Amino acid sequence: MRPARQAFTRESADARRADLIEATAACLAEQGLAGTNVRAICARAGVSPGLLRHYFAGIDDLVAATYAATSDRMDAIFAEAVAGAGTDPRARLLAYLTASFRPPVTDPQLLGAWTAFWALARSDARMADIHAESYAGYRARLGELLTACGAGDAGRLAIMLTAMVDGLWLELSLDSTSFGAEAAVAMVERAVAALV
Repeated sequence: MRPARQAFTRESADARRADLIEATAACLAEQGLAGTNVRAICARAGVSPGLLRHYFAGIDDLVAATYAATSDRMDAIFAEAVAGAGTDPRARLLAYLTASFRPPVTDPQLLGAWTAFWALARSDARMADIHAESYAGYRARLGELLTACGAGDAGRLAIMLTAMVDGLWLELSLDSTSFGAEAAVAMVERAVAALV
């Protein structure tokens, strides 16, 4: 009697693309731009280099898709924080701003990938476009939350608070012992109280 044949299953194109994007983010986080190449990404995703080229035009296309996917993931996290804050406009605003100081946004792996994206945005037009679109969306949503709180000049306040949150997140990601997540939350809450 012959052994039963194992059924062959093929992952969907969306699943393969997601695996490659996840592997790229992990390579960027762990090895930076210098260590992120087709071979490393494919080894991590468990696929052949030919498969990468089947789904993406090349590594630049894959890194751009990874930035866009990471930005979308962050948007979903921030939206979930706002939704969980109830209906009070100030609570929703604070939830949006302080989500950056809680998991999964504080995942150390995210810092490596995000700094690679920022570096590429300075020299690659497509990455700069993704960056501009991502930050414009973040600031627009923040502006809406500020307006709901009765803030005047919500656009400028959104720019200032975005810079504050980014700076605190970056410092916290580089050295979590410098001041801690709860101190970052308190600083943002104090700024909002003074500005809104």
